Amino acid sequence: MTTSTIAAPSDGAPERRTLGAAGPRHGEKLVLASLAACAVVSVVVTTAIVFTLVTPSIDFFRAVPITEFLTGTTWQPAFSNAAFGVLPIVVGTLSVTVIALAVAIPIGLCCAVYLSEYAGRRARKILKPILEILEGIPTVATGLFAFFFLRPFLEDVLPFLPWGGIFSLFVAGIGVGLLIVPLVSSVADDALRAVPPGLREGAYALGASKFEVTTRVVFPSALSGIIAAFVLGMSRAIGETMVVLIAAGGGNPNLSFNPMESMQTMTAFIGRTATGDISQGTIKYDTIFAVGTLLFFMTLTVNVIAIRLVRRFREVYE
Repeated sequence: MTTSTIAAPSDGAPERRTLGAAGPRHGEKLVLASLAACAVVSVVVTTAIVFTLVTPSIDFFRAVPITEFLTGTTWQPAFSNAAFGVLPIVVGTLSVTVIALAVAIPIGLCCAVYLSEYAGRRARKILKPILEILEGIPTVATGLFAFFFLRPFLEDVLPFLPWGGIFSLFVAGIGVGLLIVPLVSSVADDALRAVPPGLREGAYALGASKFEVTTRVVFPSALSGIIAAFVLGMSRAIGETMVVLIAAGGGNPNLSFNPMESMQTMTAFIGRTATGDISQGTIKYDTIFAVGTLLFFMTLTVNVIAIRLVRRFREVYE
């Protein structure tokens, strides 16, 4: 690094010395190139996924009308009298997602508010890493927990519910909800902590209580980040496979709105069918990609809506 000298002005003020780079900053250029490469890889991988899904899906819809696929109420693509109405597994997917969000949003948001506004430094240092570690629990372990522990526990606590069989979409939804609690909590906590301290201090100066500051100042200011946390949790719930396969059975694609029954979701169907036992180029093989394409567009729609909501409620601080 070199030092350059600026000549003293005519009024006799002392000269100023500035620091300048001796040469190009190769480290910064390397970092920028790495970031650009990661962005390009993300776009390329996403594009490849789309092409992988779309090509077999086109073959599927040449044989099955898209109206029958989207509005049919019977889903049995592997039977001799095959039916390709996807509504039963779409309803199963949405049911699991709604139950999971009903569990994850209040628990995750309460955890985030506690960590951000009420927990002391020592408690935060202990609880925050634990939450982040819980995000890495294998989904198979969560599914086994839901099947062997959560189901018998709920039957004992809620015996008045119409339990039927050993599998239940309700239990699977709760298992998925517990699975995404750490994700919702961690992202919402980061959003709450990003609110400038000056907003809190100004509210305290006006005589607001801790609860009022949290609910009327911090929460509205972090609303866009909290919405992003909910959307990430929703996307994770829609795409969850193993918990549903283990806890809900995943083998009975009946069109039912009773969460106590065993039902099949879109991911469970893909997981059970894509085992390598079916011949490539058959209608059953193409069904996997048709369902995957529909799942992709459902997730894409959720994210587009979320982006619009985030932009609407975003707070910019300078």
